[in-house]
Amino acid sequence: MQNNFQSPGDVAFVLFNMPVYWYGIIMAVGIFTGFLSAYLLYKKFYDREKANHIFDFAPAVILTGIIGARLYYCLVNLPYYIGHPAEVFYIRQGGLSIHGMIIAGLAALYFYSKKYKMPFLKLFDVFLCSSALAQSVGRWGNFFNSEAFGYPTDLPWKLYIPVTNRPLMFINYEYFHPAFLYESILDFCVFIILLIYFKRFSKTPGITSGLYFILYSIVRIFVEHFRIDGSLYIKGVPIAQIVSIFMFLCGLTLLYLINKNRKISN
Repeated sequence: MQNNFQSPGDVAFVLFNMPVYWYGIIMAVGIFTGFLSAYLLYKKFYDREKANHIFDFAPAVILTGIIGARLYYCLVNLPYYIGHPAEVFYIRQGGLSIHGMIIAGLAALYFYSKKYKMPFLKLFDVFLCSSALAQSVGRWGNFFNSEAFGYPTDLPWKLYIPVTNRPLMFINYEYFHPAFLYESILDFCVFIILLIYFKRFSKTPGITSGLYFILYSIVRIFVEHFRIDGSLYIKGVPIAQIVSIFMFLCGLTLLYLINKNRKISN
């Protein structure tokens, strides 16, 4: 039986002689889903009136996050972009890093938490919880670009990768592990777990954020372990895994500090 699990192409449609890419559409849907989720969580558990400010600063946070995601991606692929500097601005077809988006987005969130007098840790929690959902949706952009795949496989859910997207060492293989799908499913599981804990610990801001860093880091380390189209490696280790280990430690540190403060308060 022929396997039909393959990208139909990266272009969704053409508008005014300009191609509109699936990657951009999926990213937009993911970002909208994440912000809507953050708004609903903040409105229900914290402050109904101030929740509206999330839509006030959403465009700036989105723009900052995208810039951070692109800069991070270009930095970890620096040798290529030094030789092709104009392509730094070619983001319609992909090339955004979630790690860069998180770093830049949270920096913007901190600024707006001060501007609108909204507790940073509460914003931190609702946005990181919602980020897991947004990432689960956004990973499907990789499907349409035929990227974020693993080693060759013959499993029933194998993903067909066009010749032009295959690494040279696997040029004669047609089907690969759909690493993007694994991460999408796991990200959604992380969202459900975070949502459960958020409802339970919403009165203790920071716990959901710490759990996000820990759980997402585990997911990313697992997926990167067998992904073969990764970017930069340091002594054979994908830089995404190294950053994830750092995030994991940050999550543990945050939970430790929150628990310590709770004991002092009690």
